[in-house]
Amino acid sequence: MDTNSQSYTNDSTIEVSWAMKAYDQAELHYNLITSVDPTYLQLSKEDDLIYRQFRKSFPDLDIAHLHEDDLKTAKSKEEWRMFCNKFDGVIQDFNYGTLLRLDPLMEYGESNTLFATRIQFLAIEIARNKEGFSTRLYQSTRKNKSDNSSNGSTIHGIIDATKQISVSS
Repeated sequence: MDTNSQSYTNDSTIEVSWAMKAYDQAELHYNLITSVDPTYLQLSKEDDLIYRQFRKSFPDLDIAHLHEDDLKTAKSKEEWRMFCNKFDGVIQDFNYGTLLRLDPLMEYGESNTLFATRIQFLAIEIARNKEGFSTRLYQSTRKNKSDNSSNGSTIHGIIDATKQISVSS
């Protein structure tokens, strides 16, 4: 056994920094899709390629009602691994962690969010944009904003979720 491996520990400042970056990206994404018609959004330079490969690999995945098992079971992890690895060298930071909403009509929040890779996020959110799910959210929030004359939505529950990240030894 490598004795140096025993000296490695999780650095809580790195984990908190990652969680805050993921939170900031989630907030930016939500503000974007609720401020601009997502039909016209391009999330990467390779949206069309990602979408084609996604629907080829996951033709029946219900992006309107994602469940954790759609990404986290042993079988789904292997399917996703094969999909994700197609984008190594194509999408920068394709395997970095990010936050993903389970229900596209709801905000990011503790019960509506899971951790995913960047390419999983891109594939699912690009599909939601192209298949109209994000447009429904955009229209709903626009209507609510005009009804309430509020400052718009904020993300709820993510800070609580990021506070729960613990360092395991």
